[in-house]
Amino acid sequence: MQREPLLIKQPLLTPYQSLYFAWLLTRRAAGGSVESLASTLVDSQVDLNPHQVDAALFACRNPLSRGVILADEVGLGKTIEAGLVISQRWAERRRRILIIVPANLRKQWHQELQDKFSLQARILETKSYNAIRKQTSQNPFESQLGPVICSYQFAKAKANDIKNIQWNLVVLDEAHRMRNVYKTSNVIAKTLKEALAHVHSKALLTATPLQNSLLELYGLVSMIDDRVFGDLDSFRTQFTISGKNQNFANLRDRLAPVCKRTLRKEVQPYVSYTARKAIVEEFTPSSEEQELSGLVADYLRRPRTR
Repeated sequence: MQREPLLIKQPLLTPYQSLYFAWLLTRRAAGGSVESLASTLVDSQVDLNPHQVDAALFACRNPLSRGVILADEVGLGKTIEAGLVISQRWAERRRRILIIVPANLRKQWHQELQDKFSLQARILETKSYNAIRKQTSQNPFESQLGPVICSYQFAKAKANDIKNIQWNLVVLDEAHRMRNVYKTSNVIAKTLKEALAHVHSKALLTATPLQNSLLELYGLVSMIDDRVFGDLDSFRTQFTISGKNQNFANLRDRLAPVCKRTLRKEVQPYVSYTARKAIVEEFTPSSEEQELSGLVADYLRRPRTR
């Protein structure tokens, strides 16, 4: 009688692999929970303040919203808040992330993500875009190596490329540039709104969501979701024409699910600011200084020659 071969069952995973997958599953916990954000907080190389963690949780806890506006006052760390959200999405393996910023802030964003969140972002501009196009037929915005950073002008120029990617998160810094999107003259804002219409998770960062008109709030919110306020005429009728107090209360209620704003006075108990005093001094320039000022002014006014 022939014996059957003895089968020795080997474990599917080594202890090391088991630990790794346990770690990975933990990081992929439901987004927006304190537990899932905890690993991101541990990994970050920055001293966080409570309002920053609160803002990041607000952004991650909006499953029914297509995005949020983080509108803390200047100096309260909106970049850190966005970095937490970006880092969390990255940890969840949702890595199609686009960051649109003013051109002069691209390197600063790249450095902040690298130093504080250990994320190696990629700045995309004309030179790097064309280099990728020469090497491959792949959309240059398609990257699993790190978040993509580009300027507003470049995003407008490559709107079709942006439109063709299913982004997991799009961050717009200095987003008040988009607040007049309802005006036909704001070509960049209208182009980006159309290109990002399919994106289900956006984060708009601005310290000045409202400056001159309530319609600016309408513009910013419409960049996230047109359904929040409806059409422009309806918004005007409800909030800008009547101007009743109860309508402003309604406006606050409508904004609450999509807009998070922290003021400096609210964080003073745990954030120490340098005490600054304005001192006015009278200054009378000498004749030599006046002469130099005139020469510089003449130089700047000179006709340009090719």
